[in-house]
This record gives sequence, C-alpha cells and structure tokens, in this order.
Amino acid sequence: MARAFDIVGFDLDGTLLDTSATLTRAVNHTLAQAGRPPLHIEEVRPLIGGGAKRTLEKGLERSGGYDPEDMKRLYPLLLDFYGSNISEGSFPYPGLVDALDHLQADGVRLTVVTNKFESFALKLLDEVGLLGRFAAVIGGDTMGKGNAKPSAMPIREMIVRAGGGSAAFLGDSIYDVLAAKNAGIPSIAASFGFLAGPVEELAADAVIDSYDELIPTLSALAGRS
Repeated sequence: MARAFDIVGFDLDGTLLDTSATLTRAVNHTLAQAGRPPLHIEEVRPLIGGGAKRTLEKGLERSGGYDPEDMKRLYPLLLDFYGSNISEGSFPYPGLVDALDHLQADGVRLTVVTNKFESFALKLLDEVGLLGRFAAVIGGDTMGKGNAKPSAMPIREMIVRAGGGSAAFLGDSIYDVLAAKNAGIPSIAASFGFLAGPVEELAADAVIDSYDELIPTLSALAGRS
C-alpha cells in the first residue's frame, strides 16, 4: 500500500509527548520564587503551546498578575529548572511508537516542529529515546525571532529538511493548525493534547482521539487531495 504522505510532521508538547507534569513542575518552581501559589496541572495544560515564555506569562497572570519586571527575573529561572529536568515525568502518548513504526516502515519521513527552543526539543527527544526517528527537528528559535508557529516558515523548512514531497502536520493548538494552513498542507488536531478549548474550534482538516486513528486519517486526507 502506497504511503499517504512523504512527510508527516508533529508538534512536540501535547502531541508526541505528554509533558504537562514536567512543565507544571517548572512553572510552579518558578512561581514559588516570586512567592506565588502553585497552579494545578489542569490549569497549566491550556497554557502550553506557545513556548515557555508565553506559558510563564499566563502562569503569572493566573497566580496574581503579570509584571514585566517579574518576568525578566523569573524567565531565566524557569529555563534553568526546565532544562535540568526536561524529561522527568514526560512520556509518549499511548500508541505513538506503533504509529511511528508503521509510518517509517512505509518510508514516511518524520519531523518535529515545536515552539520549544530547538536545544530543549533535541534534548527532550534524545532523553526519551525518540530523537533518531526524526529527519528534522525545528524549534521556536530555529528560523529566527518572530518566525515560530503559526508562521508557515518552520513548516516549509521542515519539508525542505526532510527532502521535499507531500506533507501533513499533527498538533494540538491553534498555532499548529494555522502554521499548517499557512504553509498549504493538511492539518490534524490531537484531541488528547493540551487544548485551550473544544478541539472543533481549531478547525483542523481532521481530528484524532488517539494514535490508533492516525494512519487511517492520513489515508483519508490524502484521498481528498
């Protein structure tokens, strides 16, 4: 059976890996340095997706108010703690590894496009044993300031680095869906990710509720084009 797409790209946090426990620890460690109360993991989940800076900004807003001077002091503390504990409590979603095996057996090139710093993405994927599966890993800083998702630039670069061809992208946020749309490729939303609202509001081309649905969903999307 011919592969549906030459390249399948994935967001990282909330798509490949459930990193919510790790990120919640990092946010709460940082909030504690400001004398702020901790946030529950369910409060942090919807804040993930736009990069660590946005997550901390929203965390400060929820825990007592955002102040730019606090942010200047606390942001480096967040990055330091997170970088030192990046894979602790983070794990692949059920069915992911089997789906990646299936795609690779069909000759599909796999990629990651995240708004996490590239260095953090590489370290995290390496520590969970997945890095070698991906032909390209593009972070929020890879393409320069202002060119993270929802810009089309990292998606287009993903395609170039993976050798060109047809592509689809899977993610769990509006940044992911818009980046794919802006780049002119099909988007799939992961309903099990860190959603900020109903998954239907993302207006992706398709939705999956688990990785068991990824392969047939890719085939259906390819059939529409």
